[in-house]
Amino acid sequence: MASTTYLTRTPSSAGNRKTFTFSAWIKGQTRNPAGTTGGTLFSCGTHISNGPMFIIDFLNGQNLRVEDTLADGSQPINLRTNRVFRDTNAWYHIVVAVDTTQGTSTDRVKIYVNGVQETSLSHTTYPNQNIDTSVNNTHLHVIGSRAAGLTNKYFDGCMSHVHFVDGTAYSASTFGSTDSTTGEWKINTSPTLTMGTNGFTILKDGNTITDQSSNSNNWTLAGGTLTKTEDNPSNVFATMNPLDNQNQGSTFTAGNTKLEWNTNNKNNFATLAMNAGKYYWEMKYVITTGGTNAMIGVSKLDTRQGDDWVGHDSTAWSYYASDGNKYHSGSNSAYGNSWAVDDIIGIAFDADTRTIWFSKNGTWQNSATISEIAAGTTTNAAYTNMGTAGEFFIPCMSGYDGNKAAFNFGNGYFSTTAVSSAGTNASNLGIFEYDVPTGYTALCTKGLNE
Repeated sequence: MASTTYLTRTPSSAGNRKTFTFSAWIKGQTRNPAGTTGGTLFSCGTHISNGPMFIIDFLNGQNLRVEDTLADGSQPINLRTNRVFRDTNAWYHIVVAVDTTQGTSTDRVKIYVNGVQETSLSHTTYPNQNIDTSVNNTHLHVIGSRAAGLTNKYFDGCMSHVHFVDGTAYSASTFGSTDSTTGEWKINTSPTLTMGTNGFTILKDGNTITDQSSNSNNWTLAGGTLTKTEDNPSNVFATMNPLDNQNQGSTFTAGNTKLEWNTNNKNNFATLAMNAGKYYWEMKYVITTGGTNAMIGVSKLDTRQGDDWVGHDSTAWSYYASDGNKYHSGSNSAYGNSWAVDDIIGIAFDADTRTIWFSKNGTWQNSATISEIAAGTTTNAAYTNMGTAGEFFIPCMSGYDGNKAAFNFGNGYFSTTAVSSAGTNASNLGIFEYDVPTGYTALCTKGLNE
């Protein structure tokens, strides 16, 4: 979901207001810069302070909150995790199961994260037995924003396999399981569910908001742009990293794939690094007041510098927009063409030989060819033998105040704009604007493990 995207549905009839389950796999906006609010996963109701309104969101951009305020102003549910959610590159599995008919108060609302029930809570208000919640009534239900107001607390990130069950409180083990080899929590793509009157399954395969259960409880795109992503709970793709943001010098949107520099000379980095294998990614450049002052390339992971230009850094190697030169450690030499608004820069990086090539709008610079890149011929590369074998390198870019850049690590989009005509990609991992050199793949968890 983009930063202003949300979905709506108003049930035609009330369902079970005492018992229900919400389950979703999410990636992205779990933590925001200081002073901003977090993202809403699910909400319903009509009034912010007096109710009714139920909400599952990230309070202050870090702690997960489940809260219900009724029409009389009472607040029967107020749970907040002590746990903070800081990993914006990970897929989290969030389950909230409510059953107010339970005899024990702490059994009436349960929060699960990646299969484990959250028991360390800063707020612990549980509902009275058999109370009706705000959920499943015939008022507005929303995914991706707050129901009352609709214009704030958007969720800016990815959602997958969103299930809502009316009438049953399921545990997380219905929707996922622990991988016997890795020990990681993995998705159950086809859980057996009794959906109930208002139950639904959306965003299961692609960006469809048509109910994929048998209920036909379809949703409406009420704002923003909903895009399909290759990124999914079984294969995590790189994004840019809002946690590696020098002095909060950049703004991250579109699920952390779009950057805007708010201060000068700041360097930003991706969420995945490489020490072996061959990888390809793309960046579409957008100029505002910053002009053509931008550099893109790779940096050593352990010695990366966030408060300087990529090309000024002795541990980074880059391609400069303004003059097309290549820059490293403050020195530059002729390399390729300059680049400007709407140009797409492709990057091919061979981590085995520490060699990097750059393309502009599909043309490899310095007379390099896609076939020689595939063959490992380094004659026309921008740089080769960077660093030492086995070191980790990470994609990076630095910009000037007002610059914007949209990254495609394989999702097939630059922000919310799809690639115009997907190029070939023999690895079948990721969708790119231009042809990917044979032997190269997307920077994603499956790509790293090939």
